[in-house]
Amino acid sequence: MKNIMKIVFALLASVSLISSVSAGELTVTGTAKATYNIVSGGSQGANKAKAIGIANEIDFGAKGELDNGWSWNYQVQFDPGEGNSSTVGTNGNGNIDDTSLTLTTNFGTLGIFVSEGGLDVDNSASASVYGRPTDLGILTGIADGPGIDGFNNIQYHLPAGVLPFGTTFKAAYATGQQSAMNSANADGTTTNEFGDTAEQYQLTVSPIDGLKVMADYYRESGAGKGGVENVVQEFEAGSLAASYTAGPAKFGISRTLRAPLILSTAATETKISNTGTDEKNEDSARLYTSNKYSVAFNVNENLSLSYEVEKSERELIVNAAENDLKAQAIQAAYTMGGMTLAVSHSQIDNRGYTLNDDTEQTLFAVTMAF
Repeated sequence: MKNIMKIVFALLASVSLISSVSAGELTVTGTAKATYNIVSGGSQGANKAKAIGIANEIDFGAKGELDNGWSWNYQVQFDPGEGNSSTVGTNGNGNIDDTSLTLTTNFGTLGIFVSEGGLDVDNSASASVYGRPTDLGILTGIADGPGIDGFNNIQYHLPAGVLPFGTTFKAAYATGQQSAMNSANADGTTTNEFGDTAEQYQLTVSPIDGLKVMADYYRESGAGKGGVENVVQEFEAGSLAASYTAGPAKFGISRTLRAPLILSTAATETKISNTGTDEKNEDSARLYTSNKYSVAFNVNENLSLSYEVEKSERELIVNAAENDLKAQAIQAAYTMGGMTLAVSHSQIDNRGYTLNDDTEQTLFAVTMAF
């Protein structure tokens, strides 16, 4: 409780300082969720009891305008599920989850994001009414499209209305592979063998009513400790996604290619084999290909149903059993004002690309929005 009060006091104090300078407006939004989770089968369901849990996320925001009409926005998220409240800054974020400061001008938006601002679109088209099959609390091990929000980053967003068909463009650059909740004037971390920079770009187009087409590209650079280890393959990924809404129905589809970083153990080595334990080779994979399909239907203004399938294929460095992963979920959600009741039943086959590690999950949830 003392840590929570300290965090809240610090947030209010910082916002009050900003407000005194530019008459900013303070906002507080968030959700509170209670769940009942039943997991069975596979390594995830082994010896597991039925679980009751409560989670919440609270966003503190402040915004204002400059004399020339430009606007700024500050946001920080308080999430008790992140990190360890007794060791702020250790093994996570100590309850402070995401932070951003943006400035919107006539020429576009500039922003600084800490553990925030992901531009990956592989999950943006999902029509699931509660959550994607691989994002329901089970560690599925799927190799999703990476997001720049994994690192502290700087972004530029093109102004709205500049390009036709509602086209938007965003670019992000991470100056170092760190995601800690740094205070102002913080110094960077030491460059490591996995790289020292990352970049990501996102393009969104809405050519007709109801249709949105999205694409992103991600890349990390500077791996290999300055030539001590040979870079066999750089880490890069890209996704193409689309969603279409027609009356009470919504459809979503996406395809992601992810090429993991592959490092040799010496500067002159170019051939490596499946090790299965080498962190540098992401479990010996050369390429992941993921396809996701979803559909939702609004029965009425309160009740919605959905079904989604996620499939991920793994190509190993050397030919061997690859054990493709598949996850699917059927869900229903009923909304009454700020409260949503949801039920989800999902199945994951070959969790973590491990043969016959199959798990089923039934989840009940009540979510309050404020």
